[in-house]
Amino acid sequence: MDAAKGLAAVAGARGKGMRIAIASGKGGTGKSTVACNMALALAKAGSGITLADCDVEEPNLHLFLPDGEASVEEVFISVPVIDRSRCNYCGKCADFCKFNAISIFPGTALTFPGLCHSCGGCLLVCPQSAIKEVSRKVGVVKTSRPAGGIELITGMLDEGEHSSVPVIRSVKKRLPEGGTSIIDCSPGTSCNMVAAVNGCDYCILVTEPTPFGLHDLALAVDVLVAMEVPHGVVVNKHTGDNALIEDYCTGRGIDILEKIPYDDKIARTYSGGIIAVNALPRLAPMFISIYEKVQRRVGQACQCK
Repeated sequence: MDAAKGLAAVAGARGKGMRIAIASGKGGTGKSTVACNMALALAKAGSGITLADCDVEEPNLHLFLPDGEASVEEVFISVPVIDRSRCNYCGKCADFCKFNAISIFPGTALTFPGLCHSCGGCLLVCPQSAIKEVSRKVGVVKTSRPAGGIELITGMLDEGEHSSVPVIRSVKKRLPEGGTSIIDCSPGTSCNMVAAVNGCDYCILVTEPTPFGLHDLALAVDVLVAMEVPHGVVVNKHTGDNALIEDYCTGRGIDILEKIPYDDKIARTYSGGIIAVNALPRLAPMFISIYEKVQRRVGQACQCK
């Protein structure tokens, strides 16, 4: 199936575009490599692609797709400020806050903006209306068009901030309604990964054929099952011995979408900041094939609903 025509068919059936998250149970499996190469391969095939870097604590896709910066927008959250002239230090706000962003002592009220999750609950429970919210910058979102057919949206968390979720949500708000969006998630199974995957049509889990890879892949699968997000696996650094991963996927009924061979040429291009499909064009059909398999599965899921 032609990538551009297939995308139009799925988008038409669903009334919107397709959002594909690319995640991993652990770092270093090649998650960002898959995201970047798939996006560029599809762009070269004529598909309009939005690539979102939601690994906001350490984004790196802009290193492989430099230049073309178009806009920078700051990300703010709301944090509480206590008016001590009205506060009677009852402690209800501190009792409500499960993140310990407020502490009340006799005659003293302390706030810790870095711990605040901006839920607004402290304002609601304060009987003296002594709390108001102010804006606090936590990061930025950069939008650029570094290569023909690709729009890159990069979230960057400010140094010293504790919660990445507001920046991740800000990135996702900028995703277009139509076309294909590929979302590069944070490694692991923390709130960052959950926030990035939430609302996606499919999640590609990138793993490696090692005991550590299997252990953390299983954790990621459990999260996606709980979220009810369809998912499949790409085995990176394939050397011919994938029994660990294949047996697990067979037992859980999980599709292995592709096995990317271990190739020192790929490693060399990556270490040089070069996208593999640019240096090794023979790899492009493999990444397009991964996309087309996901596309079919998303289409089948839509027909079942």
